[in-house]
Amino acid sequence: MATKLTAIRGMNDILPDDIVYWDYLFTHFRRLADSYCYREIRTPLVESTQLFYRLGEATDIVEKETYTFDDRNGDSLTLRPEGTAGTIRAGIENGLFYNQIQRLWYMGPIFRHERPQKGRYRQFYQIGMEAVGMSGPDIDTELLYLTWQLWQNLGLADSVRLEINSLGSFAEREQYTQRLIEYFTEHKAALDEDSVRRLEKKNPLRILDSKNPALNELIANAPSISESLSDESSAQFEQICTALEAAKIPYIINPRLVRGIDYYCHLVFEWITNDLGAQGTLCAGGRYDALVSQIGGADTPAVGFAMGMERILLLLEAQGLKLEALPDVYFISDVEARSQALLLSQSVRRNCPNLKLLTHCGAGSFKSQMKKADKSGAQYVLILGEDELAQNTITLKPLRQKAMPQTVAQDELVKLLTSIFTKEQ
Repeated sequence: MATKLTAIRGMNDILPDDIVYWDYLFTHFRRLADSYCYREIRTPLVESTQLFYRLGEATDIVEKETYTFDDRNGDSLTLRPEGTAGTIRAGIENGLFYNQIQRLWYMGPIFRHERPQKGRYRQFYQIGMEAVGMSGPDIDTELLYLTWQLWQNLGLADSVRLEINSLGSFAEREQYTQRLIEYFTEHKAALDEDSVRRLEKKNPLRILDSKNPALNELIANAPSISESLSDESSAQFEQICTALEAAKIPYIINPRLVRGIDYYCHLVFEWITNDLGAQGTLCAGGRYDALVSQIGGADTPAVGFAMGMERILLLLEAQGLKLEALPDVYFISDVEARSQALLLSQSVRRNCPNLKLLTHCGAGSFKSQMKKADKSGAQYVLILGEDELAQNTITLKPLRQKAMPQTVAQDELVKLLTSIFTKEQ
């Protein structure tokens, strides 16, 4: 017997019953992105490894064990571990940022070789937005408004909280980084192995985000970024806070919220839930004014975010969302009428493209076909039996309501269905 093949650990199948939830989330996001005039961009799953190593070997992206390999030409390639770098690379390569403002969004799989657990996978899906070419707090605020609107539209506003912080300018961030290096060097003996590595790689900001409870007190006593902010940076951050308050969006200022990647500056934020255990971050983002130049473009301000689709879907499931992909109409027919049933089905689909019509194929008595029609969850069943075939008619019978069947001429079927489903919508 052949060995049974299974999916790679941490890379999951998305089955038909689950797709309806993915479509639900994507439809809400796409509608919102359109309303804010963001445009979709699609980039390759595989990029040059150098694209991600330019972000720095001490960053989370590189440390999270990227899927990297040499192709047949000897070129080092990497399955994308995040979406921002590829989006910016595509914008630079195709001249999207030259004297232009871009509001872009993307959706697709991301790959990281992490330990799989609930809400964290080796292949997972992200939705992201990148606003390029705009400085100042206005566009930052717009993204916060947009994400808040998404949670409201999904019915999740009561299950999430917004945490924000400012990293200041690059000079202020660098000054703060040096203060942290001095502080954690003095307490190096108290650090765990992961934090020591981050300290030695001059990336102490990530120590502030450590999940090790043994470091809580040490981190709590570390210098605060607010002490390194200039009046200008503080005023910019205050403007965002004021805008959140004006929109009645609750938020928390978290001075330990950081980004370990050195192209981040000023605003950083996360949308977090307590309903998913340890994997509580649904969306994370911030301003990254140095990334475009770091990848090879001109100095260009930018801000964006990414959100994990699987985690949002887990939260929707926890909230009790129930969706089913059910047909509107199930078409059953006598064996002798099967060819005509298929022709009528095509006519209905051509003229009623939004109608979900499931046509019975294969053997089965009328009784068994009717059972399948009822089990399908369809609202109506179309019947083309011996009598209907002889009289060039067809019968439409309600399955979920008490109403009489209707028999009409076959060339009147489209008109009948259009009338019924236009009223029901």
